[in-house]
Amino acid sequence: MSIWIFFRLIGALALLMFGMKSMSDSLQKMAGPQLRHVLGTMTTNRVTGILSGALITAAVQSSTATTVMTVSFVNAGLLTLAQAISVIMGANIGTTLTAWIMSAGFSFNITDFVWPAFFLAILLIYSKKRKIFGDFIFGISFMFLGLGTLRQTGIDMDLAHNQPVLDFFASFDPNSFVTTITFLVIGSILTMCVQSSAAVMAITMILCSTGVLPIYQGIALVMGENIGTTVTSNIAALTANTQARRAALAHMFFNVFGVLWILCVFRPFIDMVCGFVNYDATMMKTDPGFIRNAAKLSFVLAAFHTSFNIANTTILVWFIPQIEKLVCKVIKPKRNIDEDDFRLRFIQSGIMKTPEISVLEAQKEIHSFAERIQRMFGMVRELLGETNQDKFVKLFSRIEKYEGISDSMEIEIAKYLDNVSNAHLSDETKAKIRAMLREISELESIGDSCYNLARTINRRIRGKEDFTEQQYEHIHQMMELTDDALSQMIITLVGHKADNDANRSFNIENEINNYRNQLRSQNINDVNNHLYTYAIGTMYMDIIQECEKLGDYVVNVVEARMGVRKLKS
Repeated sequence: MSIWIFFRLIGALALLMFGMKSMSDSLQKMAGPQLRHVLGTMTTNRVTGILSGALITAAVQSSTATTVMTVSFVNAGLLTLAQAISVIMGANIGTTLTAWIMSAGFSFNITDFVWPAFFLAILLIYSKKRKIFGDFIFGISFMFLGLGTLRQTGIDMDLAHNQPVLDFFASFDPNSFVTTITFLVIGSILTMCVQSSAAVMAITMILCSTGVLPIYQGIALVMGENIGTTVTSNIAALTANTQARRAALAHMFFNVFGVLWILCVFRPFIDMVCGFVNYDATMMKTDPGFIRNAAKLSFVLAAFHTSFNIANTTILVWFIPQIEKLVCKVIKPKRNIDEDDFRLRFIQSGIMKTPEISVLEAQKEIHSFAERIQRMFGMVRELLGETNQDKFVKLFSRIEKYEGISDSMEIEIAKYLDNVSNAHLSDETKAKIRAMLREISELESIGDSCYNLARTINRRIRGKEDFTEQQYEHIHQMMELTDDALSQMIITLVGHKADNDANRSFNIENEINNYRNQLRSQNINDVNNHLYTYAIGTMYMDIIQECEKLGDYVVNVVEARMGVRKLKS
């Protein structure tokens, strides 16, 4: 094999992988929000979970995307782990569509149809409204160009007459169980190395269709690819949270169990699949219909891949609760986690994601950020009424710690969104990221306001004077309004925009402003009437003004989330 044929082979594989990724990304951009809605509503039982997993994966051509989206829903409490396992089973069925597409590409020269598609794609890309559809056509065109080039490269390599290659495969006993295990391991290692089960499937199709590799060893490679892809996802999930690791382990268990029982009925099962495709596994190269028979090999591989996953799902669907118990027993949650420690709950660093899924995770993290900030404000309210010196110091230190956590969360979420924005995004996703960057900035400002309130209360403690009973009553009433504003903000950050009303937050902010103005006027009169000193009146108004400022930050978060602006009176 010349060096140029080798470069053409690896270049065609790269083109195939790039085309599949581009096609998958563009499909998810076109249907991302709808896919999330389908996944959230079509998982009422294990059957609908499998169907939704299969349909979504077939639609976006990425089982990884479906799996990661599913894990995000588990973290958010929208799906149970059992429901997630059923979706992952369905994803295994949906991903077999890729093998059928590839087998079609290997059965005839599809590259002649690719060039008009490239021309159409470039026209659509320059049309702003149809840009994503153009990206999809580009992706599928690159994929078919890669498949066509692989097919032609396989022909040019003439492996059927390459004696060293023939000798290598002839050294394995086709009837030996050890040979099957050897090719299974080779398939697993190849998939882990190239990080693409599609690339390994393409290589297997080349080897089988040229007559170099017997169908039984080819299918052993496909089985190894099923295991290799789950090993990769488990390694990626090592740095993720508990639920992500459990989902990845369930995926591995599903495929490993399937491979084990298939090995027990290896020859009969493959002969059955060959019967579906009308392929004669006993035909020799000297037989007259050999070439026509060999052309069906790529379809045999695709049919096996689909039959394997459907049969495996049919068996394991009845044991989902047991699988859930097993993965929960193997992967236990981390113990003694302090809720005051800084950690991101939903953003996972270990698993590859598409922008649509990344935005979903960031939204969940921002919601968690907002809940943490409201807890911080609750501590401030508790600090105001704390009379025990030791408890006061401990609570003030905790508020200081939360202020540092809010700074860290803003930076980490912003870094994550910055990484997401480096991808090729739709205009809608770009707008979402801009809004979320504003949200986290305003949430961090709310944290600063909470800390400023705590410092003012601390300053009052160090002084010799105290607020009057009426001042305490006014502060508590103002803080109650502020807490209502925070609660309404958190409601706004959850769910669809259409289900929320920004006017509720705007009305609370108007109440806060009016109450602040009323108390400011009253404070001037009370100081003039010597009801309390100017110094205590200043600290009192510092708290009232800071609550009003905090309310403004809350409105800014709501405006960013809802995409509306409050009309200034």
